[in-house]
Amino acid sequence: MTKQSEDPSISVPTSGVDRTELFGAREGKDGIIRCDACPVLCRIRPGRAGACARYANEDGKLIRTDPLVLADRTLREGGAMVPFLETEEEWNGNPIAGKDIFVTGIGAGTTYPDYKPAPFIVSSEFDGVDTVTVVSEAIFSYCGVKVKIDTDRHIGSETAAVRAKGEHVGHITTAEYGSQMLSLGGVRHLTGGSKKEGSVTCATMLALCNKEPVELEIEDGSKLVIEAGKAPIIDHIEEQRMRVGCGSATIGIFAQQWHGHADEVVVVDDHITGVLSEHQAGKVLDMAPSGIRVRGRKSTAGRYFQVAQPGHGWGGTDITDPLSIIEKFDPTVAWPGMRLLMTSTTGEDSLYCELDDALKPVEKEMPDPLSLVVERIGENCEPSLATVLFMAGAGGSLRAGVTENPVHLTRSVRDRLTQVTLGGAPTYVWPGGGITVMVDVTKMPDHAFGYVPTPAIVAPIEFTLSRENFAGLGGHVQAITPLDAVATEFKDSARREAWQADNPWPLRKLVAD
Repeated sequence: MTKQSEDPSISVPTSGVDRTELFGAREGKDGIIRCDACPVLCRIRPGRAGACARYANEDGKLIRTDPLVLADRTLREGGAMVPFLETEEEWNGNPIAGKDIFVTGIGAGTTYPDYKPAPFIVSSEFDGVDTVTVVSEAIFSYCGVKVKIDTDRHIGSETAAVRAKGEHVGHITTAEYGSQMLSLGGVRHLTGGSKKEGSVTCATMLALCNKEPVELEIEDGSKLVIEAGKAPIIDHIEEQRMRVGCGSATIGIFAQQWHGHADEVVVVDDHITGVLSEHQAGKVLDMAPSGIRVRGRKSTAGRYFQVAQPGHGWGGTDITDPLSIIEKFDPTVAWPGMRLLMTSTTGEDSLYCELDDALKPVEKEMPDPLSLVVERIGENCEPSLATVLFMAGAGGSLRAGVTENPVHLTRSVRDRLTQVTLGGAPTYVWPGGGITVMVDVTKMPDHAFGYVPTPAIVAPIEFTLSRENFAGLGGHVQAITPLDAVATEFKDSARREAWQADNPWPLRKLVAD
Protein backbone atom coordinates (compact mmCIF):
# COMPACT_ATOMS: atom_id res chain seq x y z
CA MET A 1 0.00 0.00 0.00
CA THR A 2 1.24 3.47 -0.74
CA LYS A 3 2.10 5.73 2.13
CA GLN A 4 -0.92 7.63 3.43
CA SER A 5 -0.77 11.39 2.92
CA GLU A 6 -2.98 14.43 3.22
CA ASP A 7 -1.10 16.11 0.38
CA PRO A 8 -3.33 15.99 -2.73
CA SER A 9 -0.35 16.72 -4.94
CA ILE A 10 1.38 13.38 -4.53
CA SER A 11 2.20 11.58 -7.74
CA VAL A 12 0.09 8.76 -9.05
CA PRO A 13 1.61 5.25 -8.97
CA THR A 14 2.29 3.80 -12.40
CA SER A 15 -0.31 1.06 -11.99
CA GLY A 16 -3.87 1.10 -10.78
CA VAL A 17 -7.36 -0.15 -11.46
CA ASP A 18 -9.96 2.04 -13.15
CA ARG A 19 -12.91 2.52 -10.76
CA THR A 20 -14.42 5.61 -12.44
CA GLU A 21 -17.77 4.05 -13.23
CA LEU A 22 -18.11 2.36 -9.87
CA PHE A 23 -17.46 5.50 -7.83
CA GLY A 24 -19.41 7.87 -10.02
CA ALA A 25 -16.42 10.16 -10.52
CA ARG A 26 -17.06 13.25 -12.62
CA GLU A 27 -14.52 14.76 -15.01
CA GLY A 28 -14.50 18.51 -15.15
CA LYS A 29 -12.39 21.36 -16.49
CA ASP A 30 -8.70 20.70 -17.17
CA GLY A 31 -9.22 16.96 -16.67
CA ILE A 32 -9.95 17.37 -12.96
CA ILE A 33 -11.93 14.46 -11.49
CA ARG A 34 -14.21 14.73 -8.49
CA CYS A 35 -13.86 11.58 -6.39
CA ASP A 36 -17.09 10.33 -4.81
CA ALA A 37 -15.44 7.65 -2.68
CA CYS A 38 -16.06 9.61 0.53
CA PRO A 39 -17.79 12.81 1.67
CA VAL A 40 -14.62 14.89 1.21
CA LEU A 41 -15.28 14.88 -2.56
CA CYS A 42 -11.69 15.61 -3.59
CA ARG A 43 -11.15 17.34 -6.91
CA ILE A 44 -8.10 15.53 -8.28
CA ARG A 45 -5.92 16.89 -11.05
CA PRO A 46 -4.44 14.55 -13.67
CA GLY A 47 -1.43 12.67 -12.36
CA ARG A 48 -2.28 13.41 -8.75
CA ALA A 49 -3.92 11.57 -5.86
CA GLY A 50 -6.67 12.62 -3.47
CA ALA A 51 -6.18 13.65 0.15
CA CYS A 52 -6.23 10.05 1.39
CA ALA A 53 -3.71 8.87 -1.25
CA ARG A 54 -6.04 5.95 -1.99
CA TYR A 55 -7.58 7.29 -5.23
CA ALA A 56 -5.88 9.09 -8.09
CA ASN A 57 -6.51 10.62 -11.50
CA GLU A 58 -4.71 8.71 -14.24
CA ASP A 59 -5.42 10.10 -17.69
CA GLY A 60 -8.92 11.18 -16.72
CA LYS A 61 -9.76 7.94 -14.98
CA LEU A 62 -10.21 7.47 -11.25
CA ILE A 63 -7.96 4.64 -10.15
CA ARG A 64 -7.47 2.83 -6.86
CA THR A 65 -3.79 3.28 -6.01
CA ASP A 66 -3.54 0.24 -3.74
CA PRO A 67 -4.02 -3.24 -5.16
CA LEU A 68 -6.89 -5.54 -4.39
CA VAL A 69 -5.66 -8.26 -2.00
CA LEU A 70 -6.51 -11.88 -2.73
CA ALA A 71 -5.84 -14.25 0.17
CA ASP A 72 -4.55 -17.51 -1.24
CA ARG A 73 -4.33 -20.83 0.60
CA THR A 74 -2.00 -22.24 -2.06
CA LEU A 75 0.72 -19.73 -1.20
CA ARG A 76 3.39 -20.19 1.39
CA GLU A 77 4.76 -17.12 3.10
CA GLY A 78 7.19 -15.66 0.61
CA GLY A 79 4.98 -16.34 -2.39
CA ALA A 80 5.77 -19.94 -3.40
CA MET A 81 2.83 -21.86 -4.80
CA VAL A 82 2.00 -25.08 -2.93
CA PRO A 83 -1.05 -27.32 -2.83
CA PHE A 84 -3.40 -26.89 0.10
CA LEU A 85 -4.82 -30.35 0.68
CA GLU A 86 -7.93 -29.88 2.75
CA THR A 87 -9.05 -33.42 2.00
CA GLU A 88 -7.39 -36.40 0.37
CA GLU A 89 -8.31 -35.03 -3.05
CA GLU A 90 -5.40 -34.28 -5.32
CA TRP A 91 -4.89 -30.59 -5.91
CA ASN A 92 -5.57 -29.80 -9.57
CA GLY A 93 -3.44 -26.67 -9.75
CA ASN A 94 -6.42 -24.36 -10.29
CA PRO A 95 -5.68 -21.10 -8.42
CA ILE A 96 -9.24 -19.86 -8.84
CA ALA A 97 -11.07 -22.44 -6.74
CA GLY A 98 -13.46 -21.28 -4.03
CA LYS A 99 -11.62 -23.49 -1.59
CA ASP A 100 -8.34 -21.65 -2.15
CA ILE A 101 -8.95 -17.95 -2.97
CA PHE A 102 -10.72 -15.36 -0.85
CA VAL A 103 -11.32 -11.83 -2.12
CA THR A 104 -10.63 -9.46 0.77
CA GLY A 105 -11.84 -5.90 1.14
CA ILE A 106 -8.26 -4.62 1.14
CA GLY A 107 -7.90 -2.50 -1.97
CA ALA A 108 -11.49 -3.20 -3.01
CA GLY A 109 -12.56 0.42 -2.80
CA THR A 110 -15.82 1.66 -1.42
CA THR A 111 -19.17 2.82 -2.70
CA TYR A 112 -19.85 5.02 0.32
CA PRO A 113 -22.51 6.23 0.70
CA ASP A 114 -23.79 2.87 -0.46
CA TYR A 115 -26.67 3.78 -2.71
CA LYS A 116 -25.23 1.20 -5.11
CA PRO A 117 -23.97 -2.40 -4.68
CA ALA A 118 -20.64 -3.04 -2.96
CA PRO A 119 -17.51 -2.97 -5.17
CA PHE A 120 -17.36 -6.78 -5.34
CA ILE A 121 -20.06 -9.35 -4.83
CA VAL A 122 -18.26 -12.61 -5.53
CA SER A 123 -19.76 -16.05 -6.00
CA SER A 124 -17.98 -19.37 -5.56
CA GLU A 125 -18.73 -22.95 -4.58
CA PHE A 126 -17.47 -24.62 -1.43
CA ASP A 127 -18.28 -28.18 -0.39
CA GLY A 128 -21.28 -28.20 -2.68
CA VAL A 129 -22.70 -24.93 -1.34
CA ASP A 130 -23.08 -21.90 -3.61
CA THR A 131 -21.68 -18.97 -1.61
CA VAL A 132 -21.55 -15.22 -2.01
CA THR A 133 -19.02 -12.84 -0.44
CA VAL A 134 -19.83 -9.14 -0.42
CA VAL A 135 -16.54 -7.24 -0.40
CA SER A 136 -15.95 -3.58 0.39
CA GLU A 137 -13.88 -1.09 2.30
CA ALA A 138 -15.89 0.57 5.03
CA ILE A 139 -15.47 4.15 6.21
CA PHE A 140 -15.78 4.07 10.00
CA SER A 141 -16.29 7.15 12.14
CA TYR A 142 -17.72 5.02 14.92
CA CYS A 143 -14.61 2.99 15.63
CA GLY A 144 -11.81 2.63 18.11
CA VAL A 145 -9.05 0.34 19.29
CA LYS A 146 -8.75 -1.62 22.51
CA VAL A 147 -5.16 -2.14 23.60
CA LYS A 148 -4.16 -4.90 26.02
CA ILE A 149 -0.73 -4.36 27.61
CA ASP A 150 0.68 -7.38 29.43
CA THR A 151 2.26 -5.89 32.53
CA ASP A 152 1.77 -5.56 36.28
CA ARG A 153 3.42 -2.19 36.26
CA HIS A 154 1.35 0.85 37.10
CA ILE A 155 1.03 3.01 33.98
CA GLY A 156 -1.58 5.46 35.29
CA SER A 157 -4.87 5.80 37.10
CA GLU A 158 -8.04 4.30 35.69
CA THR A 159 -9.81 6.81 33.36
CA ALA A 160 -6.57 8.83 33.00
CA ALA A 161 -6.22 10.51 29.62
CA VAL A 162 -4.02 8.89 26.98
CA ARG A 163 -2.28 11.37 24.71
CA ALA A 164 -0.49 11.12 21.38
CA LYS A 165 1.54 14.10 20.20
CA GLY A 166 -0.05 16.05 23.03
CA GLU A 167 -3.63 15.33 21.92
CA HIS A 168 -6.21 13.45 23.97
CA VAL A 169 -6.88 10.22 22.03
CA GLY A 170 -8.36 7.88 24.67
CA HIS A 171 -8.17 6.73 28.27
CA ILE A 172 -7.09 3.93 30.58
CA THR A 173 -9.94 1.54 31.23
CA THR A 174 -10.37 -1.28 33.75
CA ALA A 175 -7.30 -3.45 34.33
CA GLU A 176 -7.55 -7.14 33.52
CA TYR A 177 -5.71 -10.17 34.91
CA GLY A 178 -2.04 -9.35 34.42
CA SER A 179 -2.76 -6.62 31.89
CA GLN A 180 -3.41 -2.91 31.65
CA MET A 181 -6.07 -1.82 29.16
CA LEU A 182 -6.46 1.25 26.96
CA SER A 183 -9.50 2.44 25.03
CA LEU A 184 -8.47 4.70 22.16
CA GLY A 185 -10.28 6.53 19.41
CA GLY A 186 -14.04 6.62 19.10
CA VAL A 187 -16.27 9.13 17.40
CA ARG A 188 -15.97 11.76 20.14
CA HIS A 189 -12.20 12.00 19.70
CA LEU A 190 -12.39 11.71 15.91
CA THR A 191 -15.04 14.36 15.33
CA GLY A 192 -16.14 15.77 18.69
CA GLY A 193 -13.00 17.74 19.55
CA SER A 194 -10.65 20.04 17.71
CA LYS A 195 -9.52 19.37 14.16
CA LYS A 196 -6.03 18.51 15.42
CA GLU A 197 -7.41 16.08 18.01
CA GLY A 198 -9.38 14.31 15.30
CA SER A 199 -6.41 14.12 12.94
CA VAL A 200 -4.00 12.83 15.59
CA THR A 201 -6.57 10.31 16.86
CA CYS A 202 -7.09 9.00 13.34
CA ALA A 203 -3.34 8.80 12.65
CA THR A 204 -2.75 6.99 15.96
CA MET A 205 -5.45 4.43 15.27
CA LEU A 206 -4.27 3.94 11.70
CA ALA A 207 -0.70 3.24 12.80
CA LEU A 208 -1.76 0.84 15.56
CA CYS A 209 -4.10 -1.07 13.23
CA ASN A 210 -1.39 -1.30 10.58
CA LYS A 211 0.92 -2.87 13.20
CA GLU A 212 3.25 0.11 13.46
CA PRO A 213 4.81 1.41 16.71
CA VAL A 214 3.07 4.34 18.37
CA GLU A 215 4.27 6.56 21.22
CA LEU A 216 1.66 7.33 23.88
CA GLU A 217 1.77 9.22 27.14
CA ILE A 218 -0.52 8.70 30.11
CA GLU A 219 -1.60 11.78 32.01
CA ASP A 220 0.37 11.74 35.30
CA GLY A 221 1.65 8.32 34.32
CA SER A 222 3.95 6.41 32.00
CA LYS A 223 5.28 6.88 28.51
CA LEU A 224 4.53 3.90 26.26
CA VAL A 225 5.58 2.52 22.91
CA ILE A 226 2.89 0.16 21.63
CA GLU A 227 3.10 -2.11 18.59
CA ALA A 228 0.65 -4.93 17.95
CA GLY A 229 2.17 -8.34 18.64
CA LYS A 230 5.35 -6.89 20.17
CA ALA A 231 6.47 -6.40 23.76
CA PRO A 232 5.28 -3.07 25.16
CA ILE A 233 7.91 -0.52 26.16
CA ILE A 234 7.04 1.25 29.41
CA ASP A 235 9.12 4.27 30.43
CA HIS A 236 11.89 3.16 28.05
CA ILE A 237 12.00 -0.41 29.46
CA GLU A 238 10.80 -3.33 27.34
CA GLU A 239 8.50 -5.62 29.26
CA GLN A 240 9.50 -9.27 29.34
CA ARG A 241 7.00 -11.32 31.32
CA MET A 242 3.30 -11.44 31.99
CA ARG A 243 2.69 -12.59 35.56
CA VAL A 244 1.87 -16.23 36.19
CA GLY A 245 -1.02 -15.14 38.41
CA CYS A 246 -1.79 -12.88 41.36
CA GLY A 247 0.10 -13.41 44.62
CA SER A 248 -2.57 -15.74 45.94
CA ALA A 249 -2.69 -17.78 42.74
CA THR A 250 1.10 -18.08 42.71
CA ILE A 251 0.99 -19.42 46.26
CA GLY A 252 -1.58 -22.00 45.22
CA ILE A 253 0.38 -23.09 42.16
CA PHE A 254 3.77 -23.54 43.81
CA ALA A 255 2.92 -24.28 47.48
CA GLN A 256 3.76 -27.97 47.21
CA GLN A 257 7.12 -27.20 45.61
CA TRP A 258 8.08 -24.75 48.37
CA HIS A 259 6.95 -27.03 51.18
CA GLY A 260 9.86 -28.30 53.23
CA HIS A 261 12.31 -25.77 51.79
CA ALA A 262 10.85 -22.58 53.32
CA ASP A 263 8.92 -21.88 56.51
CA GLU A 264 7.19 -18.88 54.98
CA VAL A 265 6.70 -17.54 51.45
CA VAL A 266 5.30 -14.12 50.60
CA VAL A 267 4.38 -13.36 46.98
CA VAL A 268 4.22 -9.59 46.56
CA ASP A 269 1.48 -8.31 44.27
CA ASP A 270 -0.26 -4.97 43.84
CA HIS A 271 -3.65 -6.69 43.77
CA ILE A 272 -3.51 -9.72 46.09
CA THR A 273 -0.34 -10.48 48.06
CA GLY A 274 -0.15 -14.11 49.20
CA VAL A 275 1.24 -15.48 52.49
CA LEU A 276 1.83 -19.23 52.34
CA SER A 277 1.44 -20.32 55.97
CA GLU A 278 -1.90 -18.51 56.31
CA HIS A 279 -3.16 -19.46 52.85
CA GLN A 280 -5.49 -22.39 52.37
CA ALA A 281 -2.73 -24.10 50.39
CA GLY A 282 -0.46 -23.88 53.43
CA LYS A 283 -3.20 -25.20 55.70
CA VAL A 284 -3.67 -28.23 53.47
CA LEU A 285 0.08 -28.87 53.78
CA ASP A 286 -0.14 -28.58 57.60
CA MET A 287 2.36 -25.74 57.67
CA ALA A 288 3.06 -24.23 61.08
CA PRO A 289 2.16 -20.54 61.60
CA SER A 290 5.16 -18.25 61.09
CA GLY A 291 3.98 -15.29 63.15
CA ILE A 292 4.45 -12.90 60.23
CA ARG A 293 2.36 -9.73 60.13
CA VAL A 294 1.98 -8.20 56.68
CA ARG A 295 0.84 -4.65 55.99
CA GLY A 296 -2.35 -4.06 54.03
CA ARG A 297 -5.98 -5.01 54.26
CA LYS A 298 -6.59 -8.67 54.92
CA SER A 299 -9.13 -10.25 52.62
CA THR A 300 -9.34 -13.93 53.39
CA ALA A 301 -6.74 -16.16 55.01
CA GLY A 302 -3.34 -15.56 53.42
CA ARG A 303 -4.61 -12.92 50.98
CA TYR A 304 -3.88 -9.19 51.44
CA PHE A 305 -5.01 -6.13 49.49
CA GLN A 306 -3.20 -2.77 49.32
CA VAL A 307 0.14 -3.81 50.82
CA ALA A 308 1.69 -0.85 48.96
CA GLN A 309 0.88 1.72 46.30
CA PRO A 310 0.87 0.82 42.59
CA GLY A 311 4.17 1.40 40.82
CA HIS A 312 7.06 -0.12 38.88
CA GLY A 313 8.49 -2.13 41.75
CA TRP A 314 7.90 -5.64 43.02
CA GLY A 315 4.65 -7.17 41.71
CA GLY A 316 3.39 -3.89 40.28
CA THR A 317 3.79 -2.07 43.61
CA ASP A 318 5.96 0.96 44.35
CA ILE A 319 8.30 -0.93 46.68
CA THR A 320 11.88 -1.91 45.98
CA ASP A 321 12.50 -3.33 49.47
CA PRO A 322 10.03 -6.19 50.00
CA LEU A 323 10.78 -6.37 53.73
CA SER A 324 9.05 -2.99 54.09
CA ILE A 325 5.63 -4.68 53.82
CA ILE A 326 6.35 -6.79 56.92
CA GLU A 327 5.20 -5.07 60.12
CA LYS A 328 6.74 -7.63 62.52
CA PHE A 329 7.14 -11.26 63.48
CA ASP A 330 5.19 -12.37 66.54
CA PRO A 331 7.88 -13.43 69.06
CA THR A 332 5.52 -16.01 70.59
CA VAL A 333 5.23 -17.79 67.24
CA ALA A 334 8.29 -17.04 65.08
CA TRP A 335 11.70 -18.55 65.82
CA PRO A 336 15.36 -17.81 65.07
CA GLY A 337 16.52 -19.48 61.88
CA MET A 338 13.06 -19.37 60.32
CA ARG A 339 13.40 -19.49 56.51
CA LEU A 340 11.60 -16.73 54.55
CA LEU A 341 11.26 -16.47 50.76
CA MET A 342 9.82 -13.36 49.13
CA THR A 343 9.18 -13.22 45.37
CA SER A 344 7.23 -11.26 42.79
CA THR A 345 4.51 -12.72 40.58
CA THR A 346 6.93 -12.98 37.64
CA GLY A 347 9.95 -14.27 39.54
CA GLU A 348 11.97 -11.32 38.28
CA ASP A 349 12.44 -10.17 41.88
CA SER A 350 13.17 -12.51 44.78
CA LEU A 351 14.81 -12.50 48.22
CA TYR A 352 15.71 -15.26 50.68
CA CYS A 353 16.20 -14.48 54.40
CA GLU A 354 16.59 -16.26 57.71
CA LEU A 355 15.54 -14.73 61.03
CA ASP A 356 18.34 -13.91 63.49
CA ASP A 357 18.08 -14.16 67.28
CA ALA A 358 16.20 -10.83 67.37
CA LEU A 359 13.75 -12.18 64.73
CA LYS A 360 15.10 -9.79 62.12
CA PRO A 361 15.29 -11.07 58.52
CA VAL A 362 18.88 -11.42 57.31
CA GLU A 363 19.46 -11.94 53.59
CA LYS A 364 21.17 -15.23 52.74
CA GLU A 365 22.10 -17.08 49.58
CA MET A 366 19.01 -18.75 48.24
CA PRO A 367 19.02 -22.57 48.47
CA ASP A 368 18.95 -24.38 45.15
CA PRO A 369 15.46 -25.92 45.63
CA LEU A 370 13.95 -22.46 46.15
CA SER A 371 15.93 -20.96 43.27
CA LEU A 372 14.53 -23.70 41.04
CA VAL A 373 10.94 -22.78 41.96
CA VAL A 374 11.55 -19.05 41.45
CA GLU A 375 12.94 -19.87 38.01
CA ARG A 376 9.87 -22.00 37.37
CA ILE A 377 7.65 -19.01 38.12
CA GLY A 378 9.45 -17.17 35.32
CA GLU A 379 9.18 -20.20 33.06
CA ASN A 380 5.40 -20.17 33.52
CA CYS A 381 5.09 -16.49 32.66
CA GLU A 382 4.05 -15.90 29.07
CA PRO A 383 5.92 -13.27 27.01
CA SER A 384 4.58 -9.78 27.52
CA LEU A 385 2.77 -8.50 24.42
CA ALA A 386 0.70 -5.56 23.30
CA THR A 387 -2.54 -6.63 21.63
CA VAL A 388 -4.52 -4.26 19.40
CA LEU A 389 -8.18 -4.97 18.69
CA PHE A 390 -9.99 -2.83 16.13
CA MET A 391 -13.65 -2.29 16.99
CA ALA A 392 -16.28 -0.68 14.76
CA GLY A 393 -19.96 -0.49 14.03
CA ALA A 394 -20.79 -1.76 10.55
CA GLY A 395 -24.03 0.13 10.19
CA GLY A 396 -25.41 3.07 8.30
CA SER A 397 -25.35 2.91 4.55
CA LEU A 398 -22.63 0.25 4.49
CA ARG A 399 -25.33 -2.41 4.71
CA ALA A 400 -27.11 -0.91 1.70
CA GLY A 401 -24.21 -2.11 -0.41
CA VAL A 402 -25.36 -5.63 0.46
CA THR A 403 -29.14 -5.41 0.39
CA GLU A 404 -31.96 -2.97 -0.25
CA ASN A 405 -33.34 -3.81 3.22
CA PRO A 406 -30.36 -3.40 5.60
CA VAL A 407 -32.05 -4.84 8.70
CA HIS A 408 -32.16 -8.22 6.95
CA LEU A 409 -28.35 -8.25 6.87
CA THR A 410 -28.17 -7.36 10.57
CA ARG A 411 -30.51 -10.21 11.43
CA SER A 412 -28.62 -12.62 9.18
CA VAL A 413 -25.36 -11.80 10.98
CA ARG A 414 -27.04 -12.19 14.37
CA ASP A 415 -28.46 -15.57 13.31
CA ARG A 416 -24.99 -16.65 12.12
CA LEU A 417 -26.20 -17.13 8.57
CA THR A 418 -23.70 -14.49 7.47
CA GLN A 419 -20.02 -14.57 8.45
CA VAL A 420 -18.29 -11.23 8.96
CA THR A 421 -14.55 -10.98 8.32
CA LEU A 422 -12.12 -8.08 8.07
CA GLY A 423 -9.39 -8.73 5.56
CA GLY A 424 -10.32 -12.40 5.84
CA ALA A 425 -9.69 -12.41 9.60
CA PRO A 426 -12.32 -13.77 11.99
CA THR A 427 -14.26 -11.23 14.02
CA TYR A 428 -16.20 -11.19 17.25
CA VAL A 429 -19.68 -9.79 16.68
CA TRP A 430 -21.12 -8.21 19.79
CA PRO A 431 -24.61 -9.26 20.89
CA GLY A 432 -27.45 -6.78 20.75
CA GLY A 433 -28.47 -4.42 17.99
CA GLY A 434 -26.40 -3.49 14.99
CA ILE A 435 -23.26 -5.15 13.63
CA THR A 436 -20.51 -4.20 16.09
CA VAL A 437 -17.38 -6.16 15.27
CA MET A 438 -13.98 -6.57 16.88
CA VAL A 439 -10.86 -8.05 15.28
CA ASP A 440 -7.25 -8.78 16.25
CA VAL A 441 -5.23 -6.74 13.76
CA THR A 442 -2.37 -9.27 13.81
CA LYS A 443 -4.74 -11.75 12.15
CA MET A 444 -5.10 -9.41 9.17
CA PRO A 445 -2.73 -8.86 6.23
CA ASP A 446 -0.23 -6.03 6.56
CA HIS A 447 -1.34 -2.51 5.64
CA ALA A 448 -5.00 -3.46 5.70
CA PHE A 449 -6.22 -0.08 6.97
CA GLY A 450 -6.47 3.36 5.43
CA TYR A 451 -8.17 6.63 6.25
CA VAL A 452 -10.17 9.51 4.85
CA PRO A 453 -9.53 13.02 6.14
CA THR A 454 -13.05 13.56 7.50
CA PRO A 455 -11.35 12.00 9.65
CA ALA A 456 -12.33 8.34 9.67
CA ILE A 457 -10.69 4.94 9.45
CA VAL A 458 -11.07 2.82 6.32
CA ALA A 459 -11.10 -0.93 6.93
CA PRO A 460 -11.81 -3.95 4.75
CA ILE A 461 -14.97 -5.90 5.45
CA GLU A 462 -16.49 -9.02 3.93
CA PHE A 463 -19.91 -10.61 4.41
CA THR A 464 -20.04 -14.28 3.39
CA LEU A 465 -23.27 -16.27 3.15
CA SER A 466 -24.98 -18.84 0.98
CA ARG A 467 -26.32 -17.62 -2.34
CA GLU A 468 -29.78 -18.75 -1.28
CA ASN A 469 -29.66 -16.64 1.89
CA PHE A 470 -28.21 -13.71 -0.04
CA ALA A 471 -31.19 -13.73 -2.37
CA GLY A 472 -33.52 -14.21 0.59
CA LEU A 473 -32.36 -11.06 2.34
CA GLY A 474 -32.86 -9.00 -0.79
CA GLY A 475 -29.20 -8.92 -1.78
CA HIS A 476 -27.99 -7.31 -4.99
CA VAL A 477 -28.02 -10.55 -6.96
CA GLN A 478 -27.70 -8.67 -10.25
CA ALA A 479 -24.21 -7.55 -9.18
CA ILE A 480 -22.84 -11.04 -8.46
CA THR A 481 -19.58 -11.83 -10.28
CA PRO A 482 -18.00 -15.30 -10.37
CA LEU A 483 -14.73 -15.64 -8.48
CA ASP A 484 -12.84 -16.75 -11.57
CA ALA A 485 -13.92 -13.58 -13.38
CA VAL A 486 -12.60 -11.41 -10.55
CA ALA A 487 -9.35 -13.37 -10.38
CA THR A 488 -8.91 -13.07 -14.14
CA GLU A 489 -9.64 -9.32 -14.20
CA PHE A 490 -7.14 -8.64 -11.42
CA LYS A 491 -4.59 -11.29 -12.38
CA ASP A 492 -1.85 -8.74 -13.00
CA SER A 493 -2.84 -5.98 -10.60
CA ALA A 494 -3.95 -7.84 -7.45
CA ARG A 495 -1.66 -8.52 -4.54
CA ARG A 496 -1.62 -12.21 -3.66
CA GLU A 497 -1.11 -12.87 0.06
CA ALA A 498 -0.66 -16.20 1.78
CA TRP A 499 -3.64 -17.08 3.94
CA GLN A 500 -2.87 -17.08 7.66
CA ALA A 501 -3.11 -20.75 8.51
CA ASP A 502 -4.49 -20.17 12.00
CA ASN A 503 -7.47 -18.20 10.66
CA PRO A 504 -10.62 -20.24 9.96
CA TRP A 505 -11.57 -20.32 6.29
CA PRO A 506 -14.77 -18.18 6.06
CA LEU A 507 -16.50 -20.48 3.60
CA ARG A 508 -15.77 -23.56 5.72
CA LYS A 509 -17.17 -21.87 8.81
CA LEU A 510 -20.28 -20.94 6.83
CA VAL A 511 -20.82 -24.54 5.72
CA ALA A 512 -20.09 -25.87 9.24
CA ASP A 513 -22.61 -23.49 10.82
